Amino acid sequence: MTTRNRPLSPHLQIYRLPLLALMSITHRITGVGLVIGLVALAAWLGAAASGPAAFEFVQGLFGSFIGYLLLFGWSVALFFHLGHGVRHLLWDSGWGFELPQAYASAKVSLAVTAALTLVAWIAALA
Repeated sequence: MTTRNRPLSPHLQIYRLPLLALMSITHRITGVGLVIGLVALAAWLGAAASGPAAFEFVQGLFGSFIGYLLLFGWSVALFFHLGHGVRHLLWDSGWGFELPQAYASAKVSLAVTAALTLVAWIAALA
């Protein structure tokens, strides 16, 4: 047996994941992000119950630039997970398994994520 120097299949430098695969992977990642966000929310509530010094410390963390970035990421994760969850509910009812419908619902889910995130942050900062 001779070995040939053939590329691996699919070759990682040229293979591009389809939108539906990226949506599925992102749905799982945002689920983990939401759990991390719940831990942060619990820490914030625990600090509020502990007293003014602890609350000021945690509030200072969330009010910093990094804190705002994390809160923004958590809100994007929440709305993405919500939109993709609605897609799953539609799939459970038997709608949307055809490729054109699946791609269209993925794009709608992304648009809804962007719109809800924007509306939430405009309302929060107003």
